[in-house]
Amino acid sequence: MQIKETQRLELPPTADMHVHLRQGDMMGLITPTVKQGGVDVAFVMPNLVLEYQSQLKSIAPDVHFLMSLFLHPSITPEVIASAAAAGITGVKIQPFSGGTTNSDSGVSDVEAFYETFAAMEKYDMGLIHHGCTVLNIHGEVLEAQAPPDTTLEEAFLPTLQKLHKRFPNLRIVLEHCTTAGAVEAVRACGPTVGATITAHHLYLTHHEACCDPFAFCKPIPKKPTDRDALVKAVVSGESKFFFGSDSAPHPLKAKTSSPEGRAPAGVFTQPHVTQLVLLALEEAIDRGVITEADVTQEKLEGFLSKNGRRFYKLPESSGKKVVLERKGDKIATSVKTEDGTVEVGNSRAGDEIFTLTWEIAQV
Repeated sequence: MQIKETQRLELPPTADMHVHLRQGDMMGLITPTVKQGGVDVAFVMPNLVLEYQSQLKSIAPDVHFLMSLFLHPSITPEVIASAAAAGITGVKIQPFSGGTTNSDSGVSDVEAFYETFAAMEKYDMGLIHHGCTVLNIHGEVLEAQAPPDTTLEEAFLPTLQKLHKRFPNLRIVLEHCTTAGAVEAVRACGPTVGATITAHHLYLTHHEACCDPFAFCKPIPKKPTDRDALVKAVVSGESKFFFGSDSAPHPLKAKTSSPEGRAPAGVFTQPHVTQLVLLALEEAIDRGVITEADVTQEKLEGFLSKNGRRFYKLPESSGKKVVLERKGDKIATSVKTEDGTVEVGNSRAGDEIFTLTWEIAQV
């Protein structure tokens, strides 16, 4: 595949395994953009302290929403049993409080939850029944806990290895990897450990994130070498790595009117997530990080769709496909409600991208 010369590309629908959809009017605006981005499966992060799967389905009936819980002291083995029966898919660890939106349920001592993890592992091994068995980890520590010249993510990696060693059959996802060290740590673990990689961490570094409010997010993008390690993981063909946008909408006014360095953390990519991954790969080719030969149909399908579904034990996509064509379309400045009361700024506004449409797949 010569992706930079490709005029038309057909892919299975993207599986976005890390989504933030908020609530209220913001939820009504953002949820339809999931399908616009070529996604038919979305794993919803529990930053919304509501049970709202039915609301999401009413807004976007063609998307399969997977739901999750925050890990906190009330999530006992008994709760895991009830959640599994209710169809909850995973449990999110926020290893500290206040690091991201609605993260007050932060966990400081993972050992306190070993009985809960053991119950999740048993469910996943089929000893009881399947459900609520994926542990989703925001892999960072508090700044005070990180040694000098070590990123918050790198300082967390020994905890990942410790958990995997203690619970080798527990499926663990290291969410939104940002460093070369995280990529290698996931590779060093067994097949029950995977990782999501966002679109924006494939094109942003700390240079953009420190100055542009629309590029500021947590975890913060790192060095160019870290960004390029993520790109290489995407085209490695390794099933451990799959897509999770971590698209995080915030009101446009909050992004533009906050004092310098105080804008809310989050990059909004949801309406164009599939195209932004492709754009990032094209730019990596231009930098010489990867070659045209590294980007194949099989690898794109794996990273964007198949790897995540298989890790979560989901069937492959339904009888639809996404078609991407070069028609000169550019990313709009924002998405907003008809009355303009809710508006969110898009990442990479003005950049030219593939046009995405949905079609029935040929059997």
